[in-house]
Amino acid sequence: MAESKTDKEHPLANILINVIIPVLILSYLSKDPALQEKLGKVARPWHIGPLKAMFLALAMPLGYGIWHYVKTRKGNFFSALGLISVLLSGGLTVYLWNKDGTVKPNAGLFFGIKEALIPLVLGVAILTSHRTASPLIRVFLYNDNIFDIPKIENRVAEVSGQSEYDRLLLGATQLFATSFFLSSLMNLGLAQWFFRGFNATAVDALEKYNSIIASVTGWGLLVIGVPMVVFLFFTLRKLLKGLETLTGFKDDELMLPR
Repeated sequence: MAESKTDKEHPLANILINVIIPVLILSYLSKDPALQEKLGKVARPWHIGPLKAMFLALAMPLGYGIWHYVKTRKGNFFSALGLISVLLSGGLTVYLWNKDGTVKPNAGLFFGIKEALIPLVLGVAILTSHRTASPLIRVFLYNDNIFDIPKIENRVAEVSGQSEYDRLLLGATQLFATSFFLSSLMNLGLAQWFFRGFNATAVDALEKYNSIIASVTGWGLLVIGVPMVVFLFFTLRKLLKGLETLTGFKDDELMLPR
């Protein structure tokens, strides 16, 4: 039993490897070296172009997903999410970029929709998974890397509190999903803000497009990431308070020792 606990991956590490790092690769490595030279700018060694950057970004969630499957014989949710995110981001970039250095019209709107789509799908998936055998709230937040779930559920059975326990988890699921819906709206708004005044037919449109994507990615971690962390903390505190009332356990008894 102890071995299986040790083998479990942390959800944040999963998100970092499968989602965040691939997005950063797409944002900062996608510049076209030929275009950089055409614009009189220095082509850095890490400027490998959109196609190569997309394949490199795809390699991370794909490789991690294969490794995870070989190890556990189970699919990895975050690897699938990372693959979808990279395909959307990289595929959109390849579609929008023109060889003459211009960008297709409405690039900002397309990119904003793409940015909003992933958290929107996640929010819907979290809500709809609540009634399944594998609720996503147990992947992101209420999992046995953080909580002593067997002890909690044994106490719930002792006090005949299953219905209240189910309502508590449903409330936490709804709150957690709301944070992703909020993120979706903020992603769309942030993209539109940075793309305001963007000229898709300018000679340096590709350069500006890539710069805007990097800005959206960088500022998104702050403007969207901080509120989501606050929302996550609020959800966690509300869940802990409800579990404490239901079970009589204190925080340090509900959570595993770190």
